[in-house]
This record gives sequence, C-alpha cells and structure tokens, in this order.
Amino acid sequence: MADAALRLRTLAEQLLGAPLPVRIRAWDGSEEGPPGAPTLVVRNRRALRRILFRPGELGMARAWVAGDLEVEGDLYAALDLISELIWERAEDASRPSLRDPDTRAAIRELLSLAGPLLLPPAPPVEEIGRRSGPLHTKIRDRQAISHHYDVGNDFYELVLGPSMVYSCAYWESQDASLEDAQRDKLELICRKLELTPGQRLLDVGCGWGSLAIHAAREHGVQVVGVTLSQEQAAYARKRIADEGLTDRIEIRVQDYRDVRDGPYDAISSVGMAEHVGRVRYLGYAHDLYALLKPGGRLLNHQIARRPVGDETGYSVDEFIDAYVFPDGELAPVGRTVSLLEEAGFEVRDVQAIREHYALTLRQWVANLEDAWPRALRLVSPGRARVWRLYMAASALAFERNRIGVNQVLAVRTEESGTAGVPLRTRGWR
Repeated sequence: MADAALRLRTLAEQLLGAPLPVRIRAWDGSEEGPPGAPTLVVRNRRALRRILFRPGELGMARAWVAGDLEVEGDLYAALDLISELIWERAEDASRPSLRDPDTRAAIRELLSLAGPLLLPPAPPVEEIGRRSGPLHTKIRDRQAISHHYDVGNDFYELVLGPSMVYSCAYWESQDASLEDAQRDKLELICRKLELTPGQRLLDVGCGWGSLAIHAAREHGVQVVGVTLSQEQAAYARKRIADEGLTDRIEIRVQDYRDVRDGPYDAISSVGMAEHVGRVRYLGYAHDLYALLKPGGRLLNHQIARRPVGDETGYSVDEFIDAYVFPDGELAPVGRTVSLLEEAGFEVRDVQAIREHYALTLRQWVANLEDAWPRALRLVSPGRARVWRLYMAASALAFERNRIGVNQVLAVRTEESGTAGVPLRTRGWR
C-alpha cells in the first residue's frame, strides 16, 4: 500500500512538534494533509537524503534546485506557512529534543524511508557561486558579482522588464506599473541628490545603466558608472549609444576601490552595498567620502536585516550565499548609519521602503512565471528555479518585516558646517 506521504507527514510533525500546514505528495503517489492547502511534492527519496545530509534551509534548497522538491498551488502561501512554522519552532523552548527517545526513533525511521544514504550528486556547478581567496578581495568580489550578474542579459530582461532596474521600485500605488514605479525610483534618487546640469555623478554598481541614463537625460549631469560585470557594461554602453548620451556617460568595468578621478558632486550606490560586507564596509564608506567634494551627497540604497536581540552585526543567509549572492552580507540599518558617520558623513535622511520591495519582487516573479518556457531556454532549469524561489521568499521576508530596505542620504558636510540641504528636506517626495 502506498503510504509514504502519511509516514512523511507523521515524522515531520513528530520532529517539528507541530501540525504540518501543507499537504504532502510522495513519490509513490500517496498524498496527506489539509484539503485545499498548498502541496509539497516530494518527487523521490533523494530529496530526503539531501535534507538529511544538509539539515535545514540549504538541504531543502538543494532539493528544490535539483527538482526533487516542488510546490503545487500558491508558492507564496506554501513558503509563508513553512517559514512561519520554522520561525515559531526556532523560538519555542519546548520543541522536541534530540535527547528525547521518540525524536531519535523518528529520525531513524526517516533515515530508513530515505533509502541508502549515498551522498546525492551536487547541483550543477553553474548554479553555485564558486569563490576562492580571502573574503572581499577584489578578485573574489569579481567572482561573486560575475556569478550573479553574468547570467545573461536576455534573462534579466525577461525578469526585470524594459526598465532593466534590479533594485526596489518606488510605487505610488499597488495598481501602478513596474515601469512607472522604477522611473519614479530613479527620479527620487536624483531629487535627493539634487542633481543639476553640469554636475558629476558617480554611480557605484551601475547595473545596466538605467540610473545613469535617467540622470544624464533628465538632469543634465555627467555620469561615470562602474560595475564588475562585463555583461552589464556591454549592455549599458549599447543603451547609452542608442540614447545618444555617449558624451555624457562613461561606463567602466572597474572596482569602486580603483576610482581615482574625484571629486564628484554626488554619488549613488543602489543595491550594491550588500556586496561590500563587514570586513570592507568602513573602507567603502571612507572611499566614497574621499571621492565627494565638500558639500557633496551620497545616496546609499541598501537592504537591511532586522537586529536580533543585542546582536547588531552582519549576517549571511546560507541559501542566498550558496546560490544567489555569494558573499553578500546584511546588517541592520543602524549599523550602516553608524559606519557612514564614522567615515565622516553627516546622515541627513533615512527612508524605509520595504513594502515597495515586496511589490517589486512579486512583479519580477510574475514576469518569470509568465515566460517560464523561455526562461528555461535562456538559463538552466536549476538557475531558473533558484531565481523563482529566492525572489518569492524575499518578497515574503519584506512583507513580514524580517528584512527591510532603506535609502540613506548622507552629506560630506563642509568645514563651516554647511550641508547644503534645505530646511525642509523632504521636498523630493
């Protein structure tokens, strides 16, 4: 009799100490769980072996990437139910202990159900961020950036849409289009920087050139954009040529640490500082401070994590580190503000826009799902599954206030104390 789903559900509830909120369909065709709930499809025993070899998030992620696990029904609902259960169990002192005989018996039965404990094959090499050398050296950072951004410009066009902006949009309403929301975000940044014709703007981590083009076309500034991605740079240069803006914008494949042609009137760093990390962040802040003229402004747009208890440092997510953003580290916004101030900046404004990122990510997921067959032609199935999972899970993390995103406006205030900021600073809204 086919009963794998019942056995899996029973074992999972024993080990978690709580009812499982999703249905399970096992490789033998059996199915158990709440009617109408999203269904976790366990396609083979190898999925269990992946989880047993790497308990926790990374094992489940490997099973997902390999296609051993799937969700039928609402992906967001499934992720939300599972993540809530995991968070509640992590904080519950009464959860089952490995010292408990029933818990040990459940683990033994799960091992039996998984079959021979042969190490499952690793996911394809292109799905995992390969790195070497000390953390956050220029060479290692280039490897990490290439893994994430050199996936293929056609794939990013599919996900991001015509704006080609890979950071949180700024939504007037939930009914607005992604293109309008991304245009409004670019304009918000330019207004915060108070760009005027003839000024010099350094765009650190310039991506596919969207902010550089907007700033040059709409505000008349001269822009230098730097990126470590060869594919991004080639795409941005073509867009700039098509716009007739080659006399105003220069795109370089260059580490921000190697920029030597300051001073600049303004610096934008949008979705880049998450890659800098704990060991380099103060140096990053010092470098940008040195590149600004007195009175110049920095707009630092950065994802932040929530502080946990008294701990205020950086953290790394296992799944994202392995598959999405190698070496990416998130810190609470207070830590970021403190380091910018330590480098000499005067922080003049902090705007939290986490709900905007949830809306943005849901639109990116919809774009990917709507063009799924084409996505599988552009990248491997594993890579497409990684992007779908990480974007959907990230949308929920922003919605549940587990992570946030903030725009920090900082000034290299002149020695006289003049910051050049209006008395009512929020006129840019």
